[in-house]
Amino acid sequence: MKKVCLVILTLITQSLANGQTNDIPQTEFTKMYLPVWQEAAEHCLEIARAMPKEKYKYRPTEINKTFAEQMVHIAVSTKLLTKRYVEGLEVRPNTPDASKMKKDEIIELLERNFNYTKNVIITIDQVGMDETCKMYHSGNVVSRAFALFYVQDHMANHRAKANLYIRMNDIEPPQYTW
Repeated sequence: MKKVCLVILTLITQSLANGQTNDIPQTEFTKMYLPVWQEAAEHCLEIARAMPKEKYKYRPTEINKTFAEQMVHIAVSTKLLTKRYVEGLEVRPNTPDASKMKKDEIIELLERNFNYTKNVIITIDQVGMDETCKMYHSGNVVSRAFALFYVQDHMANHRAKANLYIRMNDIEPPQYTW
């Protein structure tokens, strides 16, 4: 019986240890970058949570996206840009209709797609980081490590717009900290 308990305890310990190492990025760059990504993603989620559900349809003008569309665009483009530029996969946009989504569904989509990027940051190795990709709009050739900055910059651009929507509705936005 002692041997069985010892074997079970050993397996549990190994399983826990393996689970912890799976969250350790593979490169010096990604070790540095992961907390930056996590902070940026969490701030975006705070913005999404701050807007009341009845204001998710708010749009400043007819040509602007609604708040919900901004959030869905952030979620979908984060995963798409990560796949396209960081992983080098062929992907096409597949954006759900934000007007048919509830606030909690949009937040779940954001969380899921931010976690997708987080997992790529954790698992990509140095060879992958050093590969290059051609940026679709500019034609610039950059490293996949550099492409992670683009994914974050794109998210920050639309997050800032969504933050402005919050202010335009006389709602105090979440505090930005670094």
